[in-house]
Amino acid sequence: MSGIAEIAGSNLSPERFRRDIVEDCQPVVLRGLVLGWPAVAQKTPAAMRAYLGRYDAGGTMEAFFGTPGIAGHYYYDGDLTGFNFRRRQMPLAAALDAMLDNLERQGAETIYAGSLPVVDYLPGFADSNPMPLLAGIDSRIWIGQAADISAHYDTADNLACVVAGRRRFTLYSPDLIASLYPGPIDNTLSGQPVSLAASQPPDAARFPRFFAAQAKALTAELEPGDALYLPKLWWHRVQSTAPFNIMVNYWWDAFLCGPDAPYTAMLLAMITLAERPPQERRAWKSLFDHYVFREDGHPLAHLDAARHGVLGPLKDNYGRIRARVMQLLHGT
Repeated sequence: MSGIAEIAGSNLSPERFRRDIVEDCQPVVLRGLVLGWPAVAQKTPAAMRAYLGRYDAGGTMEAFFGTPGIAGHYYYDGDLTGFNFRRRQMPLAAALDAMLDNLERQGAETIYAGSLPVVDYLPGFADSNPMPLLAGIDSRIWIGQAADISAHYDTADNLACVVAGRRRFTLYSPDLIASLYPGPIDNTLSGQPVSLAASQPPDAARFPRFFAAQAKALTAELEPGDALYLPKLWWHRVQSTAPFNIMVNYWWDAFLCGPDAPYTAMLLAMITLAERPPQERRAWKSLFDHYVFREDGHPLAHLDAARHGVLGPLKDNYGRIRARVMQLLHGT
């Protein structure tokens, strides 16, 4: 394993963030990016509870409850059909009170509340704790006791900011997917598939390719005020290592061209291509490489730009291509 690249987050402008970090599509730790937030200044769980209470809108959300035996590792059950924790709908305030109460009790359950839209649950929090690098992007908050969140990927770019406690991130690049042994994509803990190999103690018999991937992992330890820029599709295991932890994150697509997501295209490709004969799949792969991934440059670079048609600038042709796709999907 090796460390993730780091820079000082102070005085980082939105333009430099975009140019030097986001466009490189590599993870970077931004030390001290949100150190000036009032939320980060709350030094004890009780102080943080009181601070969040100022903004609490009284909303009800879903919390994960785990027995002491799982040690905060919210995961599948033995045969991957169920899970090792229970879900409970409750007010955010009640979850916070239960977490703080559990800190004083030996052998208590662990509680985790994740991905709560700040604008809905804590209106006003974002105004007091602003993110100038991402104007107009809403934030989410993650609150819990010590936890070990299984390695998974997101289909959006992510800026994760530690507010309280500590976070250990272990990252794997997207090209290691086959060595990470992903779990089901339609029976997940909370949306995205997890890496079965990277989320458990190493098992050479079940996951022999994982050991080579493990040697390529990147790690970072984040303290309150630190942030991590995480490009989309990077696998990440997130361990909250303090007794009480809070993170605020921002998801956005830094290179959005229109309303359609790449993941949608992948699902469509699965049903149209995945079970065709190998030779035909290789033939289609050649077309995808040429027209979509373009490692050899523009597919019609040998023609004058005036002859590129729908392969001209995407900003001019997005609507035309999308309309044709919709016609084909409807059989017209």
